[in-house]
Amino acid sequence: MDIKSYLIDRKEDIDAVEVFPRRVSHQLSKDFITAVVGPRRAGKTYFLYHLIKSLNIPKQDFVFINLEEFLDHVNIMELPLYHQEVYGVLPKYIFLDEIQALGDWERQLYSLYERKRYILVVTGSSSKLLSKEIATQLRGRASTVKIYPFNFQEIFHVNGLDTNRPLSSYDISKLKHIIGINIYSQFPDIVLGKINPRDFFRDYLDILIYRDIIERYGIRNRYVLELLIKNIIDSNCSKFSTHKFFNTIKSQGLNVSKKTVYNFIRILEDVSMVFLLRKYTGGLRKSELTMPKAYLADPGLYSYLVEKSFSKALENTVLLEFVKNGYEPNRDIFYYETRGGAEIDFLIKTGNKLRIIEVAYEPDEEHIKKVARAAEEIRVKEATIITWDTEETIQKPNIRINITPFWKFLTQKPI
Repeated sequence: MDIKSYLIDRKEDIDAVEVFPRRVSHQLSKDFITAVVGPRRAGKTYFLYHLIKSLNIPKQDFVFINLEEFLDHVNIMELPLYHQEVYGVLPKYIFLDEIQALGDWERQLYSLYERKRYILVVTGSSSKLLSKEIATQLRGRASTVKIYPFNFQEIFHVNGLDTNRPLSSYDISKLKHIIGINIYSQFPDIVLGKINPRDFFRDYLDILIYRDIIERYGIRNRYVLELLIKNIIDSNCSKFSTHKFFNTIKSQGLNVSKKTVYNFIRILEDVSMVFLLRKYTGGLRKSELTMPKAYLADPGLYSYLVEKSFSKALENTVLLEFVKNGYEPNRDIFYYETRGGAEIDFLIKTGNKLRIIEVAYEPDEEHIKKVARAAEEIRVKEATIITWDTEETIQKPNIRINITPFWKFLTQKPI
């Protein structure tokens, strides 16, 4: 297919696609290239469709090309000219999907940007277009948008539920049903029922290991990498000791350095497979030295590759709801340990304000005690325990503990 026919046909395809809006606000501008990044299969391409449809961009005003789909050689500098041949005018927007398929994308994209004629939006797989690389390669001229799997407000919208109004008991029952189904994974393909979850995650992990890590980083010790990934997934919502893992593989006679293991862990964070949450110590440098807790980019990696655990999925999803709403692990979100060693799931830092968030399917007296103890230590007057269905307020001498159902946390509590 020639390039001009492709550009016309692709717009017809976009017209026909059903797109669910994402709760991501971003101002497009000629002054910055918009770089859309995030975990594989999170919906970056569909986010471009959403932008086109939500802005009601006429066909004569935009170019869209998936550079992995169009197998013939293409110079993106020529795309505006092809568009002008078809529509008689230059485009106002240029959408470049999977730009890493272009060999020298950095040079071409920057040259296109320097013309200051177009609003440029690009996506790329995590194997080639990490946000750190975008910032470096485009010399500070990129504005990054992070796209993650659906958050629950988006899932409610997909299911036709409006939570911005008073909710009846029937609405709440439906909310809880939707949460119960989707707590185990929020990837769009799973939520929309397009694929069997176990097949999805087996394929997802294979592509992540081989394309995003082994090919990109030139990893040779595949066995240790796969063993590390398995151990991190098994450690979901628990502390992960790099030192302990290193000793385990050394005891098996594997010749690998501790530096290599640390590099592998950093790579898994870079490709958005895992969030390693550090303990709050009051100082970022001290926090970096603490043993992290492992949280996955989607609870399905544990739910469908290890076992279904509602409590782990609930805790992991609470963290992800904060992340998807702009909170950054180890800057805005930590875990906490009391002086007696009791672990609090999350401590949220907003400016100088601290918030305690504990997650418990059904809280007991031990949860109440440790939350109260943590609140006393960090000198806050209020804390939250997120549950499945329990709701009450407990007033202690110096603290109020709000026990809140997960559905209410999602729909009423400001994040």
